[in-house]
Amino acid sequence: MNMRLIYTFLLIGVLFTSCIPVKDLVYLQKKANSSGESTIAMIESKPYRLQTHDVLSITIKALDPKLVAIFNPSTTNNGVTTGHSESSLYFDGFTVDDHGNIRIPVLGEMNVMGFTLEEVRVNIEKQLLADYFKENASIFVVVKLAGFRYTINGEVGSTGTKTLFQEKVNVMEAIANAGDITTTGDRKAVTIIRQTPNGTEMKDLDLTDINVINSPYYFLQPNDYIYVKPLKQKTWGTGSTGIQSLTTLITLLSLFTTTYLLLKN
Repeated sequence: MNMRLIYTFLLIGVLFTSCIPVKDLVYLQKKANSSGESTIAMIESKPYRLQTHDVLSITIKALDPKLVAIFNPSTTNNGVTTGHSESSLYFDGFTVDDHGNIRIPVLGEMNVMGFTLEEVRVNIEKQLLADYFKENASIFVVVKLAGFRYTINGEVGSTGTKTLFQEKVNVMEAIANAGDITTTGDRKAVTIIRQTPNGTEMKDLDLTDINVINSPYYFLQPNDYIYVKPLKQKTWGTGSTGIQSLTTLITLLSLFTTTYLLLKN
């Protein structure tokens, strides 16, 4: 009778402490502290200001492409711009150096540290019109980041530095691009580490709460670092699902029974 009680308590203990509840796996839930409205307040995201080691893609266009061919690294002899790949942007893009400058053909060095992409575009356009072209040349300047880069580590399908070719990226998109959070990853405390001119910022986001959409850290900035912590169930090693826990329990019971019989004899 005593052995049955021990087995029963062991079974209950393992199953209740090892299995991961569904509520810990579902994103963007309406919790007790969430409002009853389904609409989410719009967060005005501040424009990104360039930092050292950012890579820019700068394209200068005109009515006559040959006039601006020298300004564009990725052009053919006929002045036609070729396609941009991640590797070509790395070699042909304009990297912000440690002093906050980029070097543009003919124009020379230009300080872009702390500027927005729009401010850089306007400055380039003004310098071109002032020194090299007239208004009727119809100069058109495009300045973009050479891909949205971020680094993700921890309990996700694929860790490492990722690049997305889009203007804005939220934390859900970044995690999905990395193969999603594993079953043993903690969705309630996803850490965002961000480098700013004022220093390093860290923030934990609860991705199971719908209110996370209102956080200023929900939309990432280039070069953000994301870390997904493991749940306690992973360190226990008892399994994250009922089947895994039951398998572990059977193994423990077999070991316990064998030890008991050996000692009894």
